[in-house]
Amino acid sequence: MCNSTRLAALKQNPLWDFALDFYTRPEVEAACLCLQDEAKVDVCELLFHAWLYCHGLEAEPEALADERQARTCWQQEVTAVLRGLRRALKGSAQTNEGVAELRATLKRAELLAERENLQRWQQWAILPEISLPRRLKEVAQWPCSSAYWLQLQIFSPNFHSLSEDACEERLSVKCAWKVLGDQLDRFTRAR
Repeated sequence: MCNSTRLAALKQNPLWDFALDFYTRPEVEAACLCLQDEAKVDVCELLFHAWLYCHGLEAEPEALADERQARTCWQQEVTAVLRGLRRALKGSAQTNEGVAELRATLKRAELLAERENLQRWQQWAILPEISLPRRLKEVAQWPCSSAYWLQLQIFSPNFHSLSEDACEERLSVKCAWKVLGDQLDRFTRAR
């Protein structure tokens, strides 16, 4: 069970605001894009776990399963479609002003889709336990490595269809996890 102080802190520090701040930290954007493209990590879910971690919380794996499935559907059916269209227009946008404008519109729509997804993650986390029992718990013991903790949240067998072993151990992927862990270590942990 998580204490009410930590839950109140989650409500006062919206996930979207955290994501914007965290994403602008040195090397975080590149690390997130690397993990998204090379390891098929859902960056919204990654940011969600990072947000919880900074408040001394983590998601209960069993409770997270249904919400993860809903968020994955959103990412596949909405965000990934917009991202694919935006990326497909990249070459044409360099020589055609109309295509460049369309691409910019798609980029804004993609960002709105990401924000909506993050807001849904946040709503799930802060719903009263009467609605959905025991979704969050306090981080029992602070790990030596924030990067490793974050990987466990994403690649736990209960969480993700892609195992850590299935993800090619590329140096770029290892470096990306390290960057994120180093940035998480900079946050003051809730007591």
